[in-house]
Amino acid sequence: MTSIDVGALRFAATAAGSDLSVSGEFEVLNPATGLPLATAPWVRPEQLDTVFAAAAASGREWARSEDARRTALAEAARVIEDQVEHLATILTSEQGKPLADARGEISRAAAWLRYYAELEIPREILRDDEIGFQEVVRRPMGVVAAITPWNVPVGLAMWKIAPALRAGNTIVVKPSPYTPLTTLEIGRILRSVLPAGVLNVVSGPEPLGSALVSHRVPRKVSFTGSTSVGRMVAQATAGDLKRITLELGGNDPAIILPDIDVREVAPRLFWGSFMNNGQVCLAAKRIYAHRAVLDDLTDAVAEIASSVRVGNGLDDGVQLGPLNNHPQFERVGMLVDDALRNGAVARSGGKALDGPGYFYAPTVLTGLDDGVRVVDEEQFGPVMPFIAFDDEDDVVERANNSPYALTASVWSADTEHAYALADRIEGGQVSVNVHGGGVLPTLPFGGHKSSGVGVENGPWGLFGFTELQVIAGPPRLPAPRVSCPEALMSSPPVPDGWGLPCRPPGQRPGGSCSIKFSSDSS
Repeated sequence: MTSIDVGALRFAATAAGSDLSVSGEFEVLNPATGLPLATAPWVRPEQLDTVFAAAAASGREWARSEDARRTALAEAARVIEDQVEHLATILTSEQGKPLADARGEISRAAAWLRYYAELEIPREILRDDEIGFQEVVRRPMGVVAAITPWNVPVGLAMWKIAPALRAGNTIVVKPSPYTPLTTLEIGRILRSVLPAGVLNVVSGPEPLGSALVSHRVPRKVSFTGSTSVGRMVAQATAGDLKRITLELGGNDPAIILPDIDVREVAPRLFWGSFMNNGQVCLAAKRIYAHRAVLDDLTDAVAEIASSVRVGNGLDDGVQLGPLNNHPQFERVGMLVDDALRNGAVARSGGKALDGPGYFYAPTVLTGLDDGVRVVDEEQFGPVMPFIAFDDEDDVVERANNSPYALTASVWSADTEHAYALADRIEGGQVSVNVHGGGVLPTLPFGGHKSSGVGVENGPWGLFGFTELQVIAGPPRLPAPRVSCPEALMSSPPVPDGWGLPCRPPGQRPGGSCSIKFSSDSS
């Protein structure tokens, strides 16, 4: 057990580099006990004017120097790395995941900051010669509003914070009211390295999130959460044409071909489904196994599920913690009960665990087909439904027959065949012989169909926090009188007034023209 008493800590919202004064607090529960853990500041919607004003005021100076931003992000990464144990203890206490997993999440958050601090983004100069100058510039949007979920609260917050700040924006972050504490603490500790108003963190239940999204100041909203709420975010931002990135739900299929080595695949497939107790948008949630290996594979996976240690994430040796909150705990139980009533067999689990907290036994289900809710809907919990298939064309059609298309995986001893099959699967990411193997700061992550809009991570994620601007005109440096090259003479005419050498309107190729660039050209 850790020696840090999270309940004794004081958590504050951050605005303009200082504590934001609030008139009330709300309780955050420990999912391992179901009891109050600590209190978080209850920021009211009417206070957002002050918070966004602070973010807007700091924006001009923050956007001015890319080198200063990169230095600040690198220092922020170092500060977080120095606080891994402290932050991980808070994270486990409020979210439930094992302490080792929480340490990994905090360390990855620092790695995301460092990646964007070190990312080289070349200037996009399309032309810079004696004829003219053309550059595509990526400008910061201004103020960004970010809303983050309860399953990976720090990691997914940093998917927004790091690229948004590197692009020159300032940001207001609202974590889930189920898991606000670690993000609030990060906002506090980063006051020492980020200018006041650059990173602001607020917390509170609804209607704070709705007010954040609809506020007049932010020009971009980045949201991670359920598809149903994502649709409401899209509607709320449409009125003033805010830019949006939505990373939403998934019902991610894994296709297991008959040539696999069951003992080799079973543990990797199990953790591809049960990572973070199944509370991951990209977890494998529908396991389509070829009938030839179905029984052996479910036996092997059920054996792992029955042997995994479930408990308080702060205890040594725990591999899976509780579900994060009571509504999710009830939903998982409802989906499993519905499956059992519809003929499913629980090869392991199938029920809640005795005792306090939101603990549910790791559950492996067989005897299922498409059309049952636990297969058709995103469970977001420790449930692994297996569905038999015989024909590859059929299983591809079934895997794609979903409103979601976030991630997927194909498993086979024949790698080339697996890649060919993966090419037919709909989704933002399809992995071979691993599930979720492409979640890296260097790769874009996002969903198709109802799984989202836009991408996060890599330079593509950063570009999502920018607006394009074209700078074009005559040469930037003075040049002597020149004659139009033959190549230009044979190209389509350039409209008048562009300041570039061109043949006179209507002149056929082969004519001549010359443009004199004066010394005051700019």
